[in-house]
Amino acid sequence: MRLDKFLCDTLGVTRKEANQILRTKTVTVDGEMEKKAATQVSEDSVVEWEGRQLTLSGPRYIMLYKPEGFVCSHEDGSHPSVLTLLDEIKLEDLHFAGRLDVDTTGLVLITDDGQWSHRITSPKHKCPKTYRVWLADPVQPDYAEKFEQGIQLKSEDGLTLPAQLDVRAEKEVLLTIHEGKYHQVKRMFAALGNKVEALHREFIGEIEMDESLELGEYRYLTQEEIESIWK
Repeated sequence: MRLDKFLCDTLGVTRKEANQILRTKTVTVDGEMEKKAATQVSEDSVVEWEGRQLTLSGPRYIMLYKPEGFVCSHEDGSHPSVLTLLDEIKLEDLHFAGRLDVDTTGLVLITDDGQWSHRITSPKHKCPKTYRVWLADPVQPDYAEKFEQGIQLKSEDGLTLPAQLDVRAEKEVLLTIHEGKYHQVKRMFAALGNKVEALHREFIGEIEMDESLELGEYRYLTQEEIESIWK
């Protein structure tokens, strides 16, 4: 493949823009600066632009440690998108495999693979999501049973799907739900007369939030993590 075509495909630029980039002498092929558009690159070539390696990769699967104050959408008039935290090309091709509220922290999965994200977000697949929840008032003895039976949410028909509650402290629990209704965790506790003070997502399916990441940091999923969604 010609180098200029490679730049077009990996950076999402036009052929003219690719040639302009080459003239800046910021592109290297196998460690050597290259400015010729017709230079041929192979699958084994290491192409870098401004020190960042470019690859003709397949679908992207990203884990991000979401901080407070960011929204899981491309645009919001009041808050920045978590996509602004990504040093990635073609951000417009990415979408969220399960959103988090602006004040919720933790695991967010981002991808450009629609079938993969559908396995997470589709109600019929009942993909579990586990949250660490800090409450305003102490956990009551009957909470676990009520969550297992299903909670009647305000303005909803029928009960929520059975959820599992693991009490960790007087006002701290782990809650696993198997659906994704609007503000569901907060509304479930509100239905029991309690208030969620803070919320942090730790798991989506078998994928666990990598706590070695700092708030706002991200990494690509491992092959094992990607395949776990299909189990």
